[in-house]
Amino acid sequence: MTATELGDYLRSRRALVRPDTAGLISTGTRRVPGLRREEVALLAGLSADYYIRLEQGRERSPSAQVLNALGAALRLDDDGRAHLFRLAGLAPRPARPAVAERVDPGLLRLMEAWPTNPALVYNRAYDVLAANSIARALFDGFTFSGNLMLLLFLDPRARDFYVEWPTVAANSVAAFRLGHGAAPDDPRVRAVLTELLEHSPEFRDLWSSHDARGKALDTKVLHHADVGVMKLSMKTFDVRAAPGQELVVYDAEPESRSAQGLLLLGTIVATAARNA
Repeated sequence: MTATELGDYLRSRRALVRPDTAGLISTGTRRVPGLRREEVALLAGLSADYYIRLEQGRERSPSAQVLNALGAALRLDDDGRAHLFRLAGLAPRPARPAVAERVDPGLLRLMEAWPTNPALVYNRAYDVLAANSIARALFDGFTFSGNLMLLLFLDPRARDFYVEWPTVAANSVAAFRLGHGAAPDDPRVRAVLTELLEHSPEFRDLWSSHDARGKALDTKVLHHADVGVMKLSMKTFDVRAAPGQELVVYDAEPESRSAQGLLLLGTIVATAARNA
């Protein structure tokens, strides 16, 4: 990561903190949103000159103590702090940064044992590495179905499929940035990022906000052409056997309309399998 990226992140975070939230009294005309540089320095116990050098990329080696102070001053959560440390070069990087492609056969068998629970495994680049039968039916027909980020931003039908598209988009970009920070040199992650920056103005706008956090949504509202609207809960798990892979499993409230939709989708899948 470059010092410029660290400075960009610091600027974006201080713009989100109001002086009154930080316990400061706002005086005079404010020309910037959020905190001034001098106010961040005051809250973090740093000299204003040192903090300005950090934002400008002239100071490249902040200590862990400085980063912890900045994290507190900027009200960063755990994901934000982890991202800050990575940008400063103080967080461990994966020993093997390449995206893991192989999914454990035992995990594949487990996923197929869930006939009414769509389940996906994807990597840091959001390439779908495996999906059970009902998940393939849920995402059937999308032009970019092999990559969830490309699907979300480059397939025009995504805005109908994801009923709350703006919220899903913002949270997905923040999670993608967190993964990018963990493996910025991974060629596949960089390739997906390049394609999104080139072809999606919405992605560029969200990326420029520098938000970085793990999965913030625990439900998604999806509109499937065959079964209608479903509100599905999401459970996301790190795959310990393959660092960088995540398993996401969808479920619905028992006896709800959404649960009936999943049952119907499962029946469609089973019927198609019998007739194949």
